[in-house]
Amino acid sequence: MAKKTKKRKTSKKKKQNSKLIKFIKICALAIVLLLIYIGYCLLTLPNINAAVNRTRLPSTTIIANNGNEVQTFGTVYSEVIRSEELPQYVVDAIVYTEDKRFYSHFGFDIISFTRAMITNLFAGRYAQGGSTITQQVAKNLFLTSEKSIRRKAQELLLAFWLEHKFSKEQILTLYLNRVYLGSGAYGIEAASQKYFQKTSRDINIMEAAIIAGMLKAPSKYNPIASKDKSIERAKVVLKIMQENKLISSENLEQILTMPIGRVKNAKVQGAAYFADWVYNEINAYLGERDRDIYALTTLDQSLQEKASDLLEKALTNNKDKNVKQGAIVVMDFEGRVKAMVGGANYNKSQYNRAVSALRQPGSAFKPFVYITALQKGWEPEDIISDKPIIVKDWKPENNDKKIYGNVSLDFALQKSLNLATINLAQKIGGSSIIKTAKKMGITSSIENTPALALGTFEVSVLEMATAYTTIANGGFAIWPHAVEEIYSKDGFQLYQREKNEKIRILDKKTVKDISKMLENAITYGTGKKAKINGFAAGKTGTSQDNRDAWFVGFSNNLVAAVWVGNDDNSPMSEVYGSGIPAQIWKNLME
Repeated sequence: MAKKTKKRKTSKKKKQNSKLIKFIKICALAIVLLLIYIGYCLLTLPNINAAVNRTRLPSTTIIANNGNEVQTFGTVYSEVIRSEELPQYVVDAIVYTEDKRFYSHFGFDIISFTRAMITNLFAGRYAQGGSTITQQVAKNLFLTSEKSIRRKAQELLLAFWLEHKFSKEQILTLYLNRVYLGSGAYGIEAASQKYFQKTSRDINIMEAAIIAGMLKAPSKYNPIASKDKSIERAKVVLKIMQENKLISSENLEQILTMPIGRVKNAKVQGAAYFADWVYNEINAYLGERDRDIYALTTLDQSLQEKASDLLEKALTNNKDKNVKQGAIVVMDFEGRVKAMVGGANYNKSQYNRAVSALRQPGSAFKPFVYITALQKGWEPEDIISDKPIIVKDWKPENNDKKIYGNVSLDFALQKSLNLATINLAQKIGGSSIIKTAKKMGITSSIENTPALALGTFEVSVLEMATAYTTIANGGFAIWPHAVEEIYSKDGFQLYQREKNEKIRILDKKTVKDISKMLENAITYGTGKKAKINGFAAGKTGTSQDNRDAWFVGFSNNLVAAVWVGNDDNSPMSEVYGSGIPAQIWKNLME
């Protein structure tokens, strides 16, 4: 009996030893695999020397005609500021907010990491980060924003390398000069200059708290995006400093009353399509460059913001009519683009419908027919027949299905009569009409067909605004433009627009007659909803099946072209040029 008991104990011990050996083997295998993976991460690290010395994309800041910023492309850095040059409270605000144990850890903070993991676990989402300042430097200098286990492992390995290679002050200096702080500004000096118009060496403790607060969400907490949110976030930073005995309660009350440097909170809103267009134009002018530049443009902030707002509201209020997109171009008589809206929502679609989209102008093209006739000697009072036309299987009709008989040119354009306009086009010739349109600024291809007079080809909104400007300015050719001057950050002028030579393309009498006819089109005709206090001349346009709706016209000092429709070319529900586009045009001009 004792032998059996002893055997059972021996057997049990062997099984336990076997399990222990198996466990040790699994652990050893896991360690080997981990070491292999770490080796793989080390082998696939980016070239550290190249990353440290990498060049950046020079910044391009686009400026409206009132001096306010439209948008900045590229990265804006300033002079290198060492951490020792800053007031101690600036360093404290940043370190204690971002990485409290920065001076004691070895690149990785186990306590912060563990706390963040527990918080995220209970929250069921990514609610808190545990990266150290050293890890952030590693990520910003050497790695991409890719989210993967390999990138995180590489970030950790690089953090250890940085801690070995550099002092804490050097790492902090790298961080302070590379970290993104919103509105295109990288580094504490660029941020201080941008938000407070002073060097970071001179910012007060309240301003330091604002900058430290931005690190959590630069696009949300910077003073340009929201001054109120930036101050509320700064209070959190100051509370952290108080809890760590860096400031007292009395200090806190005093700090909250400190003045904040002048924040340029006047960035032009709703101008992203314009900014993209201008940026491409600048690249065409200058080509590759290695310096930061400023581009002074023709953009009128008030008009731009109004145009963007009017289009957004019009589309929102007419969702039931299946109208989802639109575009607006406003320019002065010299061709300076004062406003450009390229779509309903830039965040959802960056496609610029004002410049790149080609749409049928419909009756908005008819003035080119009448201009051609006037140049050939016709008068506004001359009679043209508004009668049925049959061209093979094509039987065009007037919009109201009526036949008007003999009418004057003036009346035909007022009422946008299709039949009378087609009859006139046949008498003066399609090739002459195309020549007139090209001369006035239509650069898109135009096919000479029987339906030419009804605008069945495709053009851009910018082209239509350009063509109508040649009427508005007395008959002179113009080229649409937005860039007046380009200069480098140090003030060296790189480009200045030369004044165009005046070239007359329409005679004075033609300009006078067509202007009056287009004025009558608003006063008595299809453009009544575009009527404003003062002079206004323009023309409605609606393509077949209500796929496009236009209003293009001019006042005493501005020209504007408005289009609405859908990207997929689907029909709108009872949307005409005399409706939504005319109303937008009126509100914008007023």
